[in-house]
Amino acid sequence: MDLPDMRCISPKTPILVAISGGVDSSVTALLLKSKGFHVIGVTLKTWEGFSSKDARAVADSLDIPYHIFDVSDRFQSEIVSYLVDEYVRGRTPNPCVRCNAEIKFRYLLDARHEVGAEYVATGHYARISIDPATGRFLLKKGKDDTKDQSYVLYRLTQHDLSSILFPLGDLTKDQVREAASKADIPVAGKSESQEICFLEGTDYREFLCSLPGFTIEPGPILDSDGRIVGEHRGLPFYTVGQRKGIGIPGSKRLYVTKIDASRNAIIVGKEEDLFSRELEACDVNWIANPDPPRKMHLGIKIRYNAKEAPGLVLPKSQDMAKVIFDRPQRAVAPGQSAVFYDNDVIIGGGIIV
Repeated sequence: MDLPDMRCISPKTPILVAISGGVDSSVTALLLKSKGFHVIGVTLKTWEGFSSKDARAVADSLDIPYHIFDVSDRFQSEIVSYLVDEYVRGRTPNPCVRCNAEIKFRYLLDARHEVGAEYVATGHYARISIDPATGRFLLKKGKDDTKDQSYVLYRLTQHDLSSILFPLGDLTKDQVREAASKADIPVAGKSESQEICFLEGTDYREFLCSLPGFTIEPGPILDSDGRIVGEHRGLPFYTVGQRKGIGIPGSKRLYVTKIDASRNAIIVGKEEDLFSRELEACDVNWIANPDPPRKMHLGIKIRYNAKEAPGLVLPKSQDMAKVIFDRPQRAVAPGQSAVFYDNDVIIGGGIIV
């Protein structure tokens, strides 16, 4: 099985592989070792209840050195606090986007020096290439459209991409599972987690309520004309686009169209009120260009599982951009990320404001 994006790296080069205990990271380590690279397994302990049992079993089965780095304090201060703050502000956070950029790859890239590795490899379904015209590193979608994870990686910088490898980028999930099964990897049949890692099956609302000192204040539910039509349980219990669980009696279908943290209010309306023709994004990371490009007609994803929507991306500054969609989009949620694609290449992306 050929490996993509190895950039003519010589055999026996030491490569740090982030092993989470799942099948993707395990096969990443397996494939690199089978090609003659010196693989060093590393797991980041991100919260107190984290178990490294599966990751250690994988490292033992592959006979590779293995290390655990405790990053739980910074994870708490950077990611968990961010999640709480965003919900209190009436926004919809994406902790995976923030964690990849601010925790996982920051620590992994630092850890490679401690263990004597030159590169960091992970089990993400994405690809990295070099633009022959500019020499810049490009972040691209994984070949398996059903597993592509480029959206949650868009905040990686040129410096990051120069030292990162995604060996699964040209593979499908079926191929990865087949490789794990043939090699008798201990986690070959392990199911995938679809949850935020530190919630461990707990609803995020329950998690928020369990935090010491965290309080949720009820407030008014307003219609589009500003009239009070009910009372909400607290802003974190609602997201833009939500229909069920609003708690307004009657048969008329109402949706959360806006969350107004300044008034501690939920605004509801008809489904057509959910559609937006434009959005603005801040804290934009331009990957393909050192400076904001001129306006471009691109595909825009407004959430991880959304389909790309065509639209015009208009950079307003180094870190701000406006998007005008060809067709209005449903439930554009502040706090989520808008990521800009030119076919399979990420041009950039930012936080929806």
